[in-house]
Amino acid sequence: MELTIEGVVAPGRQLGRELGFPTANITLEQEVMLPDGVYLSRVQWQGREYDAISNLGSNPTVGGNLRRLECHLLDYAGAPLYGFRLRVRLIRRLRAELHFQSLEQLRAQIESDVLEARRYFQCEGNRS
Repeated sequence: MELTIEGVVAPGRQLGRELGFPTANITLEQEVMLPDGVYLSRVQWQGREYDAISNLGSNPTVGGNLRRLECHLLDYAGAPLYGFRLRVRLIRRLRAELHFQSLEQLRAQIESDVLEARRYFQCEGNRS
């Protein structure tokens, strides 16, 4: 199951940054026929590829209602990507999108997702 989605990064509510996991928010330009959830992904931008986790969905924990793709690039520390077009390759679904009772529960789950993604990408790199 791999799917590539392209889109322009738009400003969001800055919640990912507040939680310690800044995201590039991409408004979907086409219908995406995958279930909502958190995916292992690779993001291409300016000739580089970054390991990432991406959430496809509407952010039910914070009352979101617009389906979009949010990508946290694991080791990106550069300037904000607003206005730039990214290519995101969704590799594998980690879990369904969930509604958490608190932002602290959401933060803990994202930390777990990031650890799982790092293990996956490290193992994949060792096979090359």
